[in-house]
Amino acid sequence: MLEKKSIAICGITMVLGMLVLNNTANAATYKVGDATGWTFNVAGWENGKNFKADDVLVFNYKPEYHNVVVVDENGYCNCTAPFGAKVYHSGEDQIKLVKGQNYFICSFPGHCNKGLRIAIDAA
Repeated sequence: MLEKKSIAICGITMVLGMLVLNNTANAATYKVGDATGWTFNVAGWENGKNFKADDVLVFNYKPEYHNVVVVDENGYCNCTAPFGAKVYHSGEDQIKLVKGQNYFICSFPGHCNKGLRIAIDAA
């Protein structure tokens, strides 16, 4: 009896593992801003692309000049990073999209207002 339960558990685990790998395998990777990277006037780069949850955005930039902050809609619209917001500053950040709206800004003074922000809706 125990052997049949073990086989069933192994089978279920394998199916779940294949589902996870399948979703990950279908994820795309996008370089934000393409060849120019995460820099001024990147807003609009996302237009025309079909993003999905688990896709990965790669933000390339010089960390002494920029950063990437994950914000909510208010932070995006007002170019403000709320307390506790996740700040990336490696210059080669990889961020996985979540389903729904995803907002990113640079929190260096004046940068967001100069177009260093993107809003992405991931299916």
